[in-house]
Amino acid sequence: MRIDIITVLPSLLDSFLNHSIVQRAKDKELVQVNIHNLRDYATNKQRSVDDYAYGGGAGMVLMIEPVVQCLESLQKGREYQEVIYMSPDGQPLQQSLVNQISLLSNVIILCGHYKGIDERLREHFITREISIGDYVLSGGELPAAVLADAVIRLVPGVLSNESSALTDSFQDGLIAPPVYTRPAEFRNLKVPSVLLSGHEKEIEKWRFEQSVKRTVERRPDRSDEMPPGQPGKDAG
Repeated sequence: MRIDIITVLPSLLDSFLNHSIVQRAKDKELVQVNIHNLRDYATNKQRSVDDYAYGGGAGMVLMIEPVVQCLESLQKGREYQEVIYMSPDGQPLQQSLVNQISLLSNVIILCGHYKGIDERLREHFITREISIGDYVLSGGELPAAVLADAVIRLVPGVLSNESSALTDSFQDGLIAPPVYTRPAEFRNLKVPSVLLSGHEKEIEKWRFEQSVKRTVERRPDRSDEMPPGQPGKDAG
């Protein structure tokens, strides 16, 4: 998988994308992540990529020309299935969407900045807009990093135990169950006995029940995605 990220602040992404799981994925040559400085595609000596908005108002807007120059330069080398713009009013990022993107081969992520981007980009060049939450950040770099991390960990071979990603929260519409590790007892705080029993079926039943309970209590808004016949979900 190849991910190309377009940004005016590449240094914000360098550290994040060169450590931990993302770096291991790159080392294994399972994923290629390229960061492109939008200023390299500016058309003046000042390397300007933003300007005042027509009609007035506070804030600067990313101009259409440098972004299109960058997009077209990348698209000369390969076909991209998605050109994603990270925007607070985009499609909410959920695990099902992450799963879809992880199956793609080539993806571009455009990081917004300042007051946003020229609307013509959104209308004619962007194929999908994604939001990581109902709030506004200084730029799209952190959202782009969040998306890249969520997607890359699902690429086959990235995680040492590939089944780990399949048991994450939201993969089956439920929040993940509680987890415990050694010691089995700490200051009279004990690990549930079922997890020490060695009975696989009973353990799986307990984990499922705990996932359902947590989802009902903590995320009742996700009741429509819960397996049928469980508390909070109409079985009819």
